[in-house]
Amino acid sequence: MPDLLLELLSEEIPARMQRRAAEDLKKLVTDALVERGFLYEGAKAFATPRRLALHVAGLPVRGEAVREERRGPRVGAPEAAVQGFLKGAGLTSLDQAQTITDPKKGEFYLAVIERPGRETLDVLAEILPGIIKGFPWPKSMRWGAASAQPGSLRWVRPLQSIVATFGPETENPEIVPFSVDGIAAGTTTRGHRFLAPEPFEVRRFDDYAQALERAQVILDADRRKDMILHDARDLAFARGLDLVEDEGLLEEVAGLVEKPVVLMGSFDERFLEIPAEAIRATIRANQKCFVLRKSGTEALAPAFLLVSNLVATDGGAAITAGNERVVRARLSDAKFFWETDKATKLEARLPKLDSIVFHEKLGTQGERVSRIAALARDIAPRVGADPALAERAARLAKADLVTEMVGEFPELQGLMGRKYAALQGEPESVAAAIEEHYKPVGPSDRVPTDPVSIAVALADKLDTLVGFWSIDEKPTGSKDPFALRRAALGVIRAVIERSLRLSLVALMAPRFAESGAERSADLLAFFADRLKVYLRDQGARHDLIDAVFALPGQDDLLLVVRRVEALGAFLGTDDGRNLLAGYKRAANILRIEEKKDGRAYDAAPDAARAAAGQAEERALAEALDAARQEASAAVAAEDFAGAMRALSRLRAPVDAFFETVTVNADDPALRENRLRLLNALRAATREVADFSRIEG
Repeated sequence: MPDLLLELLSEEIPARMQRRAAEDLKKLVTDALVERGFLYEGAKAFATPRRLALHVAGLPVRGEAVREERRGPRVGAPEAAVQGFLKGAGLTSLDQAQTITDPKKGEFYLAVIERPGRETLDVLAEILPGIIKGFPWPKSMRWGAASAQPGSLRWVRPLQSIVATFGPETENPEIVPFSVDGIAAGTTTRGHRFLAPEPFEVRRFDDYAQALERAQVILDADRRKDMILHDARDLAFARGLDLVEDEGLLEEVAGLVEKPVVLMGSFDERFLEIPAEAIRATIRANQKCFVLRKSGTEALAPAFLLVSNLVATDGGAAITAGNERVVRARLSDAKFFWETDKATKLEARLPKLDSIVFHEKLGTQGERVSRIAALARDIAPRVGADPALAERAARLAKADLVTEMVGEFPELQGLMGRKYAALQGEPESVAAAIEEHYKPVGPSDRVPTDPVSIAVALADKLDTLVGFWSIDEKPTGSKDPFALRRAALGVIRAVIERSLRLSLVALMAPRFAESGAERSADLLAFFADRLKVYLRDQGARHDLIDAVFALPGQDDLLLVVRRVEALGAFLGTDDGRNLLAGYKRAANILRIEEKKDGRAYDAAPDAARAAAGQAEERALAEALDAARQEASAAVAAEDFAGAMRALSRLRAPVDAFFETVTVNADDPALRENRLRLLNALRAATREVADFSRIEG
């Protein structure tokens, strides 16, 4: 079957956009084909710094014919309805329509629409220009004289040529006949900008990939990554060094070269006095180079690896020398920053934070530091930390934001603060907290273990959440510009993974200027949503979290999780499943009868009347009283498994009650008491969760 080859050659595409652009191209083209009924066997997209390419295999030569029956108005319907039917069906008169008879509704018009299958080449020529013109680049530009015209082509960088061919392997493929802003699709492309700049012809994908390889272009980004990684490891090993691997940098560098060549450069050993993280940040950010370690150690070596886009005639000597000059200059700057920063204590930098606005409605960084310090002191005894150390760490936690090093490399915030704190003699737990209070910053990041770090990390995140909730700047939909979801998840992970007992409302409510209880409840609901996400990833059910949070006073996240775990284990047993079914039956009866009677049956059952009733009625009344007391005591003792065991004893009496007892008895007093019994069942289960929120 025929294949499609599409290539869009342009000036250099930013590395960060390439992989997403390739996937967008694949999705846009294949979705458009499928919408028109053209199925395919497979598709793969590619990106290099100068091109996007797409190969769609196994397309039909033409689409299948379509036969559609469209039912129209009733025979004798108003003229307007008839004309609308004819126009929609593409008919000129009712003579072209059929009539059908519906035994119940009478006669109707019917249009039988037959469309012949379209040539795939024509369909491609129809859809590709629109996809190219509307391509979803994060940023795009216009260029040349045409840019002055409304609606002119926008592309990430100036588009130079289009290759678009369609045909089977055994024949010469055809050019897809279209053009975009004067650029006509053809079969001509170019290879490497410097190593093989001359144009050449391509026909189908296999020819194209091989021709690019001969023209010094590696089409597949993953293959370029593998080449860079293996060559880097080999070159480092040959010099007795280890590569410091960096997946993000590897992805970026693979998007900067079409023909990767790995070279090694060096720098003066005196620069190793700079913290290793600063050296790595300098070389990575400014030169997109990899750093190296002395073999078998964590100590950096005075060398780096660069990835060139050239096979140089001098073996890369000039390229390496040029990179060494830039690295030397950048490391000289970093050394200056390091020496300058060391000369000033962190505490002396705090006044500068008063001039930095954190948020126009939440004040300066200095004001925020004061809030975090007070909150950290409050949290400290609850997590086993020294309050004075927690407050001290919080006071210094943001001071490195105004250092020279962090000003140049913001990604080093916290880490440089820790190093400066250690140099000025701060306790180890204070220095560690300065770095770790940002953690965890993502699902794979670790949670701090030191109590002081935990106290400051929680204070930092809770202050952020309370602050933005107090000014009603909450996440909406997919928008979360202040990373509040991440902050909440950080609190959740710290509490659960470090088994912390904290009342969130007690910490949050006093810090809302007004409407503390209302805003705390709203923020607590946000924590519940984030907890659902976290526990769902751990395999827990979201409805069980809802069932627990529906009970009043559930702001201790660790207890919520333990209760959810116990509830999940209970509902996984036969007793749990059957009790849930019995609960739902009781709740349904109550809902119907309460609505019908216009009253609630929430008074306690009459023990004497229950004792005078059927044996199953007496047994349920006694079991409910015992189970509720036992479950309540177990919950008070935080023995949630014990509470579930207490509820499990209700299964047999509940089953027996529904099998033999008629709730809606003729005797009004007996009926009322039995409805009260069902309400008592509902109340007993609420000792552990709101069973009405549980699915199933």
